[in-house]
Amino acid sequence: MARRTEAGTAALKLLAARGVAHTAHPYDHAAHPGDGPGFGDEAVRALRAGGLDVDEHRVFKTLLADVDGRLVCAVVPVARMLDLKALAAAAGGKKAAMADPARAQRSSGYVVGGISPLGQKTALPTFVDASAQGFATVLVSAGRRGLQVELSPADLVAVTGARLVDLGR
Repeated sequence: MARRTEAGTAALKLLAARGVAHTAHPYDHAAHPGDGPGFGDEAVRALRAGGLDVDEHRVFKTLLADVDGRLVCAVVPVARMLDLKALAAAAGGKKAAMADPARAQRSSGYVVGGISPLGQKTALPTFVDASAQGFATVLVSAGRRGLQVELSPADLVAVTGARLVDLGR
């Protein structure tokens, strides 16, 4: 995989600084009124339309959740839902709920729909769905809507300090 990057996002700068092999995949982000598909589904469709053969199980979404009052980061395939009970257990808590979007944006430094698990303003405990291990590379948000980054699951886990856990349902 080439070390091709688009300057600008904290996620891509972090990967470049660490010498991590990655490929940036920009796509046209449509205005998102909130009543259409999710940002992850949009990314999969747009990347496919641009000629990239991607599976919705290999493109991962980044979700911030509140576990007993503290934020954590969950990275799960676009094709699956986050199991909040599994996330709470993995984080050593009792109850998990999706984080307030404004709080997620403040903590991560990214906008909703472009939150990357990489290069967040505030480092959070991060949990990556174990299914990532089944792929040579995965795609995650590169820190803005309309930009994904492809890298190995091992590098994603290493750079974020994540734990691999069964999180999807």
